[in-house]
Amino acid sequence: MTATLYYSRNPNPRLAVAVARHLGSDVTFEFAMPFHPKFREKFRALNPSGRIPILVQDGHALWEADAIACRLSMDAGSDFWRMGAEMPEMIRWISWGKAHFVQACDVVHFERGTKQRYGFGPIDPLAVAQGLADFHENAAQLDAHLVGRDYLLDSGLSYADFRMASYLAFNDVAALPIANYPQIAAWYARIAARPAWADPFAGLDTPPLPPISC
Repeated sequence: MTATLYYSRNPNPRLAVAVARHLGSDVTFEFAMPFHPKFREKFRALNPSGRIPILVQDGHALWEADAIACRLSMDAGSDFWRMGAEMPEMIRWISWGKAHFVQACDVVHFERGTKQRYGFGPIDPLAVAQGLADFHENAAQLDAHLVGRDYLLDSGLSYADFRMASYLAFNDVAALPIANYPQIAAWYARIAARPAWADPFAGLDTPPLPPISC
């Protein structure tokens, strides 16, 4: 089976690459600029939104990082994406994370990181304040859950951990106060110590992110 993973350094493509590296997936990594006029039609043919990551296997395009993680885990015969009795518990944390904790991280990162990298305008302090308020509310719940646990599931590392942590890899610019939440800080340190997460682009020809403009 031939497979290509189209990616960039942005949060969701980075997540997909980290999953593929963690699983040792047999894929070709191809850096993509899907909104460049030269490539826009190519990527809209693969994903109507044009967004990446996109996994193409034998002519079939699969988009969205969570779906890609599920497929790669199945292909690898791995329980990284739980398929048994723990699957509902894993999906609960993926769902809650994307709707609450990850969403709050995204709001703050968008203002302090994405907008400043790509010239989308000045930081909106009201958006940052709301994002931080939501972060604190949800971080408190996550921190409480992690007491006595190394990872979100009692059985160990799963894709839910990578999904929950997806924006924390960019905390050098988002500056979310994870140090205020010792269980989260310890949990994320365990994830960040894994080579596939620490540097998923090792050995790949991947341009750096644009610098922060302010």
